[in-house]
Amino acid sequence: MAQRLPSPSWWPDRLNQCRLVGGWPAIDRRTVFDIAMNATSPTGRRSLLVAAVAWGTGTNARPLAFRAKIFTDNSAAWIERLTMALATLAEGDPVGPYQVMNESGARVKHLGPAFFAKELYFAAGTEPSEQLRPLILDQNVVKALNALVPDLAWDPVARWTSSQCAVYLEHARSWAERGSAAPDVVERTLFEFGKSRAGRQ
Repeated sequence: MAQRLPSPSWWPDRLNQCRLVGGWPAIDRRTVFDIAMNATSPTGRRSLLVAAVAWGTGTNARPLAFRAKIFTDNSAAWIERLTMALATLAEGDPVGPYQVMNESGARVKHLGPAFFAKELYFAAGTEPSEQLRPLILDQNVVKALNALVPDLAWDPVARWTSSQCAVYLEHARSWAERGSAAPDVVERTLFEFGKSRAGRQ
């Protein structure tokens, strides 16, 4: 992916410290959280998006090449959209940033909810909070929600709305409180459960 970015300088140096798997860096959540701590400038926010996309894509070369189009097929306006989303996040609004990134007419080409939700999650940091925080929302999480929440039938491949995002965050917080776990532990559990339901809605 680094070779497909508009400039080699866009690839965060921190990712070069990751071990390689098949020639690609195996990025973990801790690494992306570390990069997120410096997302206070346009360059820092760009690095965070690159890291979050690379982490979410994994080590498969084919999807990595496609995800690089987020950076090559868009104008610099995407960084402004991202800056707006993170400013909303800083105000303590967990759903507003999702809405900013998902707003019709201002969407970033190739950057759907499954990936911009990852960036928002990492940007929120790791400090414990009683407030709702952004969590990763993707088709595996949606499949799990459909299986666990009565009368829920969301399309796993749709562009989920901010209202749906809010419903998800509330369920995740409720399950986290009942299980004395962090909300992102619930998210990871939902992801694995939804992944196991391949081929189902």
